[in-house]
Amino acid sequence: MCYPSYSPPWFLQNGIVQTVYTALWASRHWERTTQNPEPPYKEQIFTGAKGVPIFALVAIPKDAHGTIVGTYGITGDLDNQWYLRLLGRKAYAQGYAVVLFDWRAHGKTAQLSPTLTSDGLYEGEDFVRIAASAKAIGCPGKFWFTGYSLGGQLALWALKAAVEVTTEDADLGLEDSEIGGSAVICPSLDSRRSLQFLVTHPVGKYFEKAIARQLKKLAWQIHDAHPGTIDPEAIERANSIWGFDDELVISRLGFPTVEAYYDVSSALSLLPSLSKPTLLIYAEDDPFFDPAIIPDLQAACAKNPAIDLLLTHDGGHVGYISGQNCQRQAQDPDQWWAWNRILDWIDQQHRKCTDN
Repeated sequence: MCYPSYSPPWFLQNGIVQTVYTALWASRHWERTTQNPEPPYKEQIFTGAKGVPIFALVAIPKDAHGTIVGTYGITGDLDNQWYLRLLGRKAYAQGYAVVLFDWRAHGKTAQLSPTLTSDGLYEGEDFVRIAASAKAIGCPGKFWFTGYSLGGQLALWALKAAVEVTTEDADLGLEDSEIGGSAVICPSLDSRRSLQFLVTHPVGKYFEKAIARQLKKLAWQIHDAHPGTIDPEAIERANSIWGFDDELVISRLGFPTVEAYYDVSSALSLLPSLSKPTLLIYAEDDPFFDPAIIPDLQAACAKNPAIDLLLTHDGGHVGYISGQNCQRQAQDPDQWWAWNRILDWIDQQHRKCTDN
């Protein structure tokens, strides 16, 4: 597939600037950029891996021709993750059923269960079981898994889980052939390297502190909603992303160290084995991830024909706001270049399936 090139407005030709701009300005004004209304969502509680309840919003248009299942990054919830809600509007307007969910330990899912995060080890199966249950209430195949940042890592794990779950669970109600693939924006690929890069970067260390504060807030919310399930002293000690995983996560998952947990859960090692169509959008100037990952990413994708890697010079972290010339050249309806590429790609994959 020939992809339109990406270029930002002149003042966003810096990954840090675009990342901050997207988070602080675009987050307040995004609704002005789209003519698509909010879909008529219905609340739904699905059952994920190990019986964990997952809260979701579901909207099914008339004559839907596929379903997009998505979630967000390391922190937030469905109420404030506007970037995901933007996808929901665009996808629904283009005829896709939409399932957006609060992943483990986030939003209303955290109110339903004290189960903490596993960075894909169980969330991948959550995606698949959500798709199976969504099918049962009228969402049509094929199912496309998506996410951004850490949510992108979860969506890549979903493709690995899909092969296992559809084979092993005869009662699932979902065939492997009904899963289309995955499309992700700025996915986390190597947690150990990127976190080390982030905490030592002059600006990145402030991003890390902001995320750590939100993770700590998340832990307190779970503590308050499910008394006795999380040690408050451990929460007090969790003053970094690494500390959150060290104090609260790894022991529950059976890992001896945070390093071991990151090595197993990181998505880079998954790429050679993915067999479903996958679109991976990644920016060279993403300030959250170690640039040294990029050659490894290119090498892994070059060896796997199922993966389309769209590596751009600019874009920041989950930004990809396009300039006016870029919008005209791509014939995009708005400035959200990455979501437009994902929807174009899914449309193309859908046409391939129809033609076959």
